Amino acid sequence: MTDPDARFDPVCPSGIAPIRIGDRWTAMVISLLAEEPLRFSAIRARIGPVTAKVLTAALRNLERDGFVTRSEHPGPPRSVHYGLTGLGRTLLPAVALAVTWAHDHLGAMLDAQEAYDREHARPGRTEPR
Repeated sequence: MTDPDARFDPVCPSGIAPIRIGDRWTAMVISLLAEEPLRFSAIRARIGPVTAKVLTAALRNLERDGFVTRSEHPGPPRSVHYGLTGLGRTLLPAVALAVTWAHDHLGAMLDAQEAYDREHARPGRTEPR
């Protein structure tokens, strides 16, 4: 067996790899941009209850990681479009797999959460500890 302390090598690529598709908005943004570049307002309208600040941060992180491009188009009216890069398109199979997994297992996960919450609820309170 290898040294357990060596599992987390500080120069291991997994430590610096951008695991962004697990956050709340990224998979939705990537899925939306798979079809065509979209303006910020169109992304926000299609995603639903996300604040402009949070969506801006998500898009900036995706742009920084090389998954999304931001293109400014001079006006009037001035507009900004976001589109997937080639690297961003490589995430589409992973997003599709995650969506399929969620569809297949969401009920079991919700049941597990409810059971956990019941088991760990404080007496007289409805939320877990």
